Amino acid sequence: MPDRPEITVLLKDWSAGNAVARDRLMPLVYDELQRIARRAMAGEHAGHTLQPTALVHEVFARLIDADIDWQDRAHFYALCARMMRRLLVNHAESVRAAKRGGDALRVTLEGLPEAATGSDEDLLVIDEALNRLAEFDARKADLIELQYFAGLSFREMSAVTGLSSSTLDRELRLARAWLKDTLLANS
Repeated sequence: MPDRPEITVLLKDWSAGNAVARDRLMPLVYDELQRIARRAMAGEHAGHTLQPTALVHEVFARLIDADIDWQDRAHFYALCARMMRRLLVNHAESVRAAKRGGDALRVTLEGLPEAATGSDEDLLVIDEALNRLAEFDARKADLIELQYFAGLSFREMSAVTGLSSSTLDRELRLARAWLKDTLLANS
């Protein structure tokens, strides 16, 4: 993500209630939000009813009246990525409910990034595993979200969390191992 200090200034102004700052912010963050949405939807099937543009617009629509004390742009992108993931999970749950059935869940574990962007069923399995990880260790679950769903670099994750690169590396390695074990045990 390009370093754009004006984004943080606009976020803080928006937090203070300045609607003009919010409106000026959208064109500055739109391309990055599109990238995050494309990443979140990379493995979705071609006929998916949600598209990255719709996902970005839905997230921004939900943020317009939200009362959030924005820390900086990394905090903004992390929250947007979390909201996109939640929207995709909600969509997948509604699709699964409509199908009525499909007991067998199949998850590819070639690598966590691919699994995190698979089919609706894969997304639900990953979401369930992340929720279980959050119950066990919320920080590790947050770090997985920041890296794989928001696409934040170690530097950006460090800015959001206050953790050192070595701690981030260790925590993410442990989180990935826990998730793989959990997913293998449930497959």
